[in-house]
Parts: sequence; C-alpha cells; structure tokens
Amino acid sequence: MFISHLSLQTFRSYKNLELDLAPGISIFVGRNGEGKTNIIESILYLSFLSSHRVSSDTPLVQLGSTSAYIRATTELPEWQVLVELEVNTEKANRARINQNPVRSQKELFGIVQAIYFSPEDLDLVRGDPSERRKFIDQIIMLRSPRMAGVISDYERAVRQRNALLKSRAGNESLASWDEQVAKFGGEVIAARLQTLNDLLPVFTEIYKEISSEKPARIDYKASIESPSIVPTENTEQILARMKVTRVAEIERGLTLTGPHRDDLLLHLGDHLVKGYASHGESWSIALSLKLATYQLLKNDGLSPILILDDVFSELDDERRTHLISLAKSAEQTLITVAVESDLPSELTGARFHVKSGSVNKS
Repeated sequence: MFISHLSLQTFRSYKNLELDLAPGISIFVGRNGEGKTNIIESILYLSFLSSHRVSSDTPLVQLGSTSAYIRATTELPEWQVLVELEVNTEKANRARINQNPVRSQKELFGIVQAIYFSPEDLDLVRGDPSERRKFIDQIIMLRSPRMAGVISDYERAVRQRNALLKSRAGNESLASWDEQVAKFGGEVIAARLQTLNDLLPVFTEIYKEISSEKPARIDYKASIESPSIVPTENTEQILARMKVTRVAEIERGLTLTGPHRDDLLLHLGDHLVKGYASHGESWSIALSLKLATYQLLKNDGLSPILILDDVFSELDDERRTHLISLAKSAEQTLITVAVESDLPSELTGARFHVKSGSVNKS
C-alpha cells in the first residue's frame, strides 16, 4: 500500500497542505521545527488514531481553530480508499471513508498501515514499560484491526474501575467492571503472547545479523502467574487475582492486575538490556525490534508504509546498512532529515524541502 495524496488543514504548522506522493522513497529535508515531523505525525495518526508525540489532540489543531483535517488517498492492492479524519478539540473526532461518514473513527483502523522508526525508539529499550506495551499493542492493531477496539475497551474499563476504587465503592458496584477488565484484559494478554511468539524468531534472527556477539530474546512479564494464548484462561486468572488484591486496590485506588501492568523484558545474553547494554547495543536492539516488526507484517501479506524520521544521523555504518536495505524494499518509504548530508548516498527518490509550514518539491 501507499499514500498517493495527503491533505492537511489547520493541522499543526500547516494551514493548508496538498501533497502528492508516489511509491518508492520520498525524502523531506528541513531543519528541526520547520514541520517535517508534522507530516509524519498526520500519517501515524491515521494508523493508530493517536499522536506519537502528545497525549492530547489539542496541540494538533492550530490556534484559533477548533478542528484539524487529515485526508489521505490510499492505494491498496485492488482499490483506492480516501480516508478523512476531523480532529476536534471540543467534541468527538469524526471520520469518513470514501466521503461516507462512519459511526466511529475506529473504522479507519487497518486502512493506513505504517511502521515508524526514530531516535526516540531508544525508549523501547531504556524507557518505562508503557513504551514496550505500546510497541506490542501497535503490532497487534496493525495485524488485527479488530483488536484496536478491544484494547480501547480495556483501557476504558480500567479507567472506570479505578474511579470506583478511588471512591471506595462496594463489591456490587465493582463486579461488572471486574468482569469487563478481566474479559478484555484476557484477550489483550493472549494477543500479546501470540504476537510475541510470532515476532521472537524474526527478531532473534535479525539481531544476530546486526550483532552476533550475544543472543537477544524477549520475555513477557505478566501480572498473572501463568499467562496464556487462550483468552478465557487469562480472564479467570485476572478475576482470581483481583480477589486477592482487592484491599490493596481500594487503598491505592488502582487496578493492580491486567495487561496495563505487564512488560516486555529484553535480554542480551544473561542480562536485561535495560541498565546493562551499551549505547550501541541498545540501538541494535531497538533497530532489530522495528525491522522484525516490518518483516512480520510482510510475512502476514501486508505492505506497510515505512517511516524513518531523522534517524540516520544516529546510526553507525553497519546499522545504517540494514535500514537502507529495508528502505529500498518497502513499497513506500518516507524519510526526514535535518540536512541533506545526513542522508546516505544510496538512497534516492523524490525530494521535498520543508520550511515554515510549506513543502516544495525540488
């Protein structure tokens, strides 16, 4: 798949942008703060219905406006789809597919698929567990768009249950939310485990190619004792664990069991990567995770857009070589660089210069 046209209105630094794109490599050159990453952010928003930079939609909308608009003409193997998203600061977002309104913006999931790599991906290795949970959940959503709704329902159920816990509600009030958290949570854990099972052999092989000194692996650390790829087994364990932790949950006002408490443990040899790996090893792990994600989706028959945001200046020659190979193989690759000298000479394609919220093709 690829995007043939992107339109932005009152989105970040763009009052009105009309951008024609093509398969292959497109390169956006501009100093930091000129608007390169805003273009990337709009495409990722269509993929995941959230920003990779901020937790709220308000910064996406230009001052003086209450709405921003993202429109993308997406070329799929057998048809063309126009996706449109109205991002609102004062009401729910609205979406259209081929100019037809849809009941929920969630119906956009699966149309625009993108894999993103940036210097911030070191947070996958060195950051909080939330970064790694987000990483695995995004893979799940790309592979199975239906799961985006399950993850969203789980997060909503946890928020509602936490509110009740903080108010010290009784067991009767908590019962229905216990069941929802356990049901949706059981599905999320099962999907994560299955995804990790599929990802792990691809990841270990790619890491071996990048750095053969020590083997790398990923383990799933769950808040239940025996996580399973069978959702109902996880649900039963979550409910049982809730009974044990009920007093502690009420005291803290937090749900203490479920996938929102889990983590991916990255190992290098016999050690945890976090706190042990060198800067270069950490980059190799982060790069391998993203390369493995792309390969896994390709194995599924998908062809996501590859986005490389200001990343080449951070990598040494060996790691750049792996990324260059991937960039050339993707159906559509979007690359941003601050200065043209950061771009490897092997990468050529359409070139756009970004300055002060305007984009000009050279």
